[in-house]
Amino acid sequence: MAETAATPPNRLLLMLEGRAIPELFGFAASLPTLTALAPRGEGQPVLVLPGLTTSDRSTVALRRFLRSKGYRAYGWELGLNFGPRPGVEDGLIARVLELHEKYEQKVSLVGWSLGGIYARQLAKIMPEKVRQVISMGSPFRGDPRATNAWRVYQMASGQKVEEGEQHMGGAIHLAPPVPTTAIYSKTDGICAWQNCIEHDTDLTENIEVKASHCGLGHHPAAVYAVADRLSQPEGAWKKFDRSGVKSAVYAKPTYAI
Repeated sequence: MAETAATPPNRLLLMLEGRAIPELFGFAASLPTLTALAPRGEGQPVLVLPGLTTSDRSTVALRRFLRSKGYRAYGWELGLNFGPRPGVEDGLIARVLELHEKYEQKVSLVGWSLGGIYARQLAKIMPEKVRQVISMGSPFRGDPRATNAWRVYQMASGQKVEEGEQHMGGAIHLAPPVPTTAIYSKTDGICAWQNCIEHDTDLTENIEVKASHCGLGHHPAAVYAVADRLSQPEGAWKKFDRSGVKSAVYAKPTYAI
């Protein structure tokens, strides 16, 4: 269901995806500050899902940081993400059930790009097991070809991009019935940022960061936002506070029309 007139990011933004490497170095350099400023968790289980054609290796930095802040952060353990191939949906459901049963708590889902779409859909399938959803640069609305990776998706998954609209939990543009945060960047060189944002409701929010698509999982501003959102008490979710010095880093968000 196309709700925006977004087009794939231009070539300049695509070329600027090389920023992901210096963003990783920036994350390492900022670790002392991030560790001091980010709120601690209370042992909540967190499942982190990787993007298209990547694996748990891509989320190591984020998961290690979350563990240092008191979260029980895990990878998906399903190898490379080649899209919703046979067995992926069952594997994801089993992973959530495993963590839910192990810790006897709802599981927070954090997904990068395609991983964020999985996270949203899982929360629709099993909302009673999911505490909240955080997506990072995930194109869950609008034209599925408004990305520079749609051909890669079709080759990797063996599916047309249009087929993703109704798989695993229903229409992907609909928000899950749990607190949902969409982190996005207007300088994303892979996905049109307009397709990565939610409508403004009591259970949804958007957080803009200035990052590359390939660096979202380790960009300091994105990592801080993830930790901040995860720290909220269950049943007392509130939207991200941009007051004070944070207003210099986090702009007022854009919401879908």
